[in-house]
Amino acid sequence: MTEYVPQHGAGDPDAFQRMWTPHRMAYILGENKPPSAETVDCPFCTTPGRPDDEGLVVRRGEAAYAVLNLYPYSPGHLMVCPYRHVSDYTELAADEVAEVARLTREAMATLRAVSKADGFNIGMNQGQVAGAGIAAHLHQHVVPRWLGDTNFMPLVAQTRVLPQLLADTRSMLADGWRGDT
Repeated sequence: MTEYVPQHGAGDPDAFQRMWTPHRMAYILGENKPPSAETVDCPFCTTPGRPDDEGLVVRRGEAAYAVLNLYPYSPGHLMVCPYRHVSDYTELAADEVAEVARLTREAMATLRAVSKADGFNIGMNQGQVAGAGIAAHLHQHVVPRWLGDTNFMPLVAQTRVLPQLLADTRSMLADGWRGDT
């Protein structure tokens, strides 16, 4: 004979712990994503006009800048963006390509120095079909990684556990930026 185990109703205690991440709903629902491809709606066009700490800008160059991702995959996840509103890598001018590459190298050196990153995921999603959240403005992701930094949470709970606030991460990276690598 099998023992009957009652099913838990909504809100009843069970063996699972829950980590609520309501801030992720903003991203899921499209907050901060431009409704059109116009520059007036583009966060990558408006961010450079804000103070660095408010816009989460870590480093500014002549043709591009580095900014923390508002919805990071890991602490220190930043993006390198050209100032010019352009959607495709092939549309970048030579000086923009060079500066995106230089800032990416500097971001890696900085993250290794200040947070001891063991590795990186670096890349661009070109177009909405390729996964670009904001396809109208090119941006390269620099995602620091550490041995054992990921667990089951992203897989089963669609949740990322981030141990550091964005403002603290921005200050740490801006203060420790390694230029001219």
